[in-house]
Amino acid sequence: MRLYSLMCVTLFVVLASQRSIGQETLSVDSEAPSFTLKDQDGKQRSLDDLVKAGNVALVFYRSASW
Repeated sequence: MRLYSLMCVTLFVVLASQRSIGQETLSVDSEAPSFTLKDQDGKQRSLDDLVKAGNVALVFYRSASW
C-alpha cells in the first residue's frame, strides 16, 4: 500500500511539473502579451484595443466566491 501511495504521489509531481515546462514567464514591469477575452457583457475585448484607448492596469484577483 505504501509503494502504491508513493507511486501515485510521484506520478502527480511529475505530471504537475511537466505542465509548467515550456511556458513563458514574465518578469515584473515587462510588457504583457496581446490577448482577447470576453467582458462581462459578452463583448470581445483585446488588450491592444484597450491600450490604444488609454492607460491600462491589469489586476488579477483570485476569489472562490465567483
